[in-house]
Amino acid sequence: MTTSTATTPSRAPMTGFAAQVLLIALLALTAGLTLGGGIAGITYGVVLCGLLGMALQRSGMTFLGWANLVTFSRAILAGGVTALVTSSVLGHPVPVWLLVTIATVALAMDGVDGQVARRTGTTSELGARFDMEVDAFLILVLSVYAAVTYGWWALAIGIFRYAFVAASWALPWLNAALPPKFSRKVVAAQQGILLVVVASGLLPFWAGAGVLAVALGSLTWSFGRDIAWLHKASQVRAAAQTRWSSSHREPALAR
Repeated sequence: MTTSTATTPSRAPMTGFAAQVLLIALLALTAGLTLGGGIAGITYGVVLCGLLGMALQRSGMTFLGWANLVTFSRAILAGGVTALVTSSVLGHPVPVWLLVTIATVALAMDGVDGQVARRTGTTSELGARFDMEVDAFLILVLSVYAAVTYGWWALAIGIFRYAFVAASWALPWLNAALPPKFSRKVVAAQQGILLVVVASGLLPFWAGAGVLAVALGSLTWSFGRDIAWLHKASQVRAAAQTRWSSSHREPALAR
């Protein structure tokens, strides 16, 4: 009996979970993860692979695709960073060089998945959303690591995007499409880079705090500009809808 490949679900989530468990095991042997760190890494893997599996099923995709495989690899590395940061937060010193190396590789691969998708003609809404969520979570975890040393205000760098999503539930106009802006991409990309520089411990405290302030300031400017544009666009749409409704109501009243 054979099964059509057109309906065979992707095995990538299960394979990826196995890779996540292997990475956590290797980190436990080399970095001495705490129990909490190991649990955090495995839990992350369960949630990641579960959500990815559901997303693939909803989209009807039976193959993850090369670009999404690159993003999935980045996501698995983010799970390793999660385990290391959790162990550090719980008071167990972790090798900074290992944390920085894994995070740097994950960030460096960020530009690869997009290029692969464009060159292979496999760009998709799922791929773009997957890439964005991996970036956001990695920045959140790195901001937690920075907050332990520099104060919890640094956590705002990682929370910003999630706060924006939460606000969009109450304010639907925040969900409107934004015009492409190169500066938005630059600000987003620099967050991870600056957080890794701070995490390396190479900067004196005052310089590290300054770098975090620059990251948070640029992020505030970027989100603030987008929110202002979205609000103005919502007012323009509302005014246009009001005019349209009025123009169609008057003839009806005349009759």
